[in-house]
Amino acid sequence: MASTLSVSSLNEQIKTLLETSFEFVSVEGELSRVTKHGSGHIYFTLKDNESAIKCVMFKGNASRLKFSLEEGAHVILHGALSLYKPRGEYQINAFSAEPYGAGALAVAFEQLKQKLEAKGYFDPTRKKPFPKFPQTVVLVTSATGAALQDMQRVATQRWPLVKLIVLDVLVQGPSASGQIADALRTADTLHADAVVVGRGGGSIEDLWAFNEEIVADALYAMKTPTISAVGHEIDWVISDYVADMRAPTPSAAMQMLLPDQNELSQSIDEIRYGAYGMITQRLERKREQLLSMQEAFKRHGVEHRLEVQQELIKELRERLNRQMTQRLEQSRREIIPLMERLSQNIESILRQKQFMITQLSEGFNANHPKNKNKSGFAQIAREGKVIDLDALSVGDRFEAMNDKRVVRAEVVEIVSINVD
Repeated sequence: MASTLSVSSLNEQIKTLLETSFEFVSVEGELSRVTKHGSGHIYFTLKDNESAIKCVMFKGNASRLKFSLEEGAHVILHGALSLYKPRGEYQINAFSAEPYGAGALAVAFEQLKQKLEAKGYFDPTRKKPFPKFPQTVVLVTSATGAALQDMQRVATQRWPLVKLIVLDVLVQGPSASGQIADALRTADTLHADAVVVGRGGGSIEDLWAFNEEIVADALYAMKTPTISAVGHEIDWVISDYVADMRAPTPSAAMQMLLPDQNELSQSIDEIRYGAYGMITQRLERKREQLLSMQEAFKRHGVEHRLEVQQELIKELRERLNRQMTQRLEQSRREIIPLMERLSQNIESILRQKQFMITQLSEGFNANHPKNKNKSGFAQIAREGKVIDLDALSVGDRFEAMNDKRVVRAEVVEIVSINVD
């Protein structure tokens, strides 16, 4: 009769049998129920149309994956069967994995590209501009690589004034991405005008350091404008998408970044000639404007205005003289008949007055006392004025006179004489 085994003993024997019989297996299937723990372990199920098996990939193996294990991915797992004795469940302990029908690096590239694009790492609006005339440029590359020599040669030819700072890093291998990221962070503290990160050509494995997320993160955080110059023109890496500019080769990076001193000299000559022509034209225009202003000043200046006023005064004086001459001539013509009429009037008046004088003289002579010397008659006067006798009153003093004497008398009595 067979001996009785405990559950633990049975599971131990099955575990030993499985792990010795299936020390290494490669299994194809579709990933399901992928769970990534904070510890770094990955738990998932590998299935096909009819069956499924649980799997685990521990942290050490998971960290070496070039792509991410995602739900529904078709993969090939490489590992060993193991049994978890407490529950009597067996699973595949996955050592590595690769995409089915495609290279792991190609899948990893696309996965990281999609991830970073979703995070906005490739957004064109965040790309920083480059200065026209860089003074300091940091080169993050291998100090012994041909890429550095090419960049230095192009810089010397194009723009000898630029200062190049070289940060020596590994550009391939497991530790290359960490060194590149550290160098980028250092370069960002040097206050340079631009940073070029790159290397010469190689296989996808050789260039892989520039496809690592740690390098992409460092580039994204840069405040200094960056150029990714990795491999040849046909080579595209993640750093090309994240950097502010992508150059097809390291040499091309320097050509794109630095101005050509010969072209600049030619441009300066053209600008100088153009500026000379422009200045000459502007001077000519200004000279014409100055002449125009001088003419305008002459027309509107004090001297010109005085001349205008003097001319106006002269014209007014001449006009006044003409008008006065005309008025005098007119007055002369008018005064002649007036003088003639005046003379006639004076003669007429004189004749009239002469006639009046004659009449008065005759009346005077007729009334003069000496011409009235009749016996018994005298002329009555008072205070030198001849008056009528009726003008006298009792007590009035008067003179009675003829041509020989004057008698002063006083009225004593007035007697009225009635003459019938």
